[in-house]
Amino acid sequence: MLIEPLFEKLSSLRLAGIKEALKEQLDQGPSDLSFEERVALLVDREWLLRENKRLSRRLQSAKLKQTACIENIDFKQSRGLEKAHIMELAQGRWIKDHRNVLITGPTGTGKTFLACALAHQGCLKGFSSRYYRLPRLLQDLRIARADGSYNKTLAMIAKMDLLILDDWGLSAFNNESRRDFLEMLDDRYQLRSTIITSQLPIAHWHEYIDESTLADAILDRLVHQSVKIQLKGESLRKNDKGLCKEEETKK
Repeated sequence: MLIEPLFEKLSSLRLAGIKEALKEQLDQGPSDLSFEERVALLVDREWLLRENKRLSRRLQSAKLKQTACIENIDFKQSRGLEKAHIMELAQGRWIKDHRNVLITGPTGTGKTFLACALAHQGCLKGFSSRYYRLPRLLQDLRIARADGSYNKTLAMIAKMDLLILDDWGLSAFNNESRRDFLEMLDDRYQLRSTIITSQLPIAHWHEYIDESTLADAILDRLVHQSVKIQLKGESLRKNDKGLCKEEETKK
């Protein structure tokens, strides 16, 4: 049997995993494996290759601010972070249940790192994610409203399984940004999950939104059945201590 035409057909069918696995089997020569077992190895290689490509695309699309993963979270620092709680979140059930995670605490306590680690874990579990600094996202929505891409941008945000909004509370809302934020949350309510990080305690969020009716609507969609993580302590950067096991991170 001429093997090169077979390889060409596998390439044209975009079955690179099967092609490489078949080459390895041919190089190894005779095998004690049954026909079914050898075919299973070919299929497993193709499946693994495609899964890795999908994961790579999810991570690239997520645009996470920090390279973070659950395994690198440092639970030894005294900042109110419970390992059992985080490991439960790492299972991803909260994303399947369309719950939100609200991470609050002083600057430097690891809010962004934790949010990115949870999002990274979500990507590993097969969920799509996207990171934004909230002030920048609201600015992008203002631009989108002006250039006619507003609805398209909202639709893109709405379909993400997990949306990370960093730095809630750093810049003041105006009437337009309040309504934009409510539109985002309304599209996602009980359908998708959102992570919020903020230096402001949740008790001050209503005051921060500064418009009673919209604040009620926003917080009802955001806080209802959410997972709350309150970090504490001094900035780990100030103490020259890393937020993760391997390196110091920004927040």
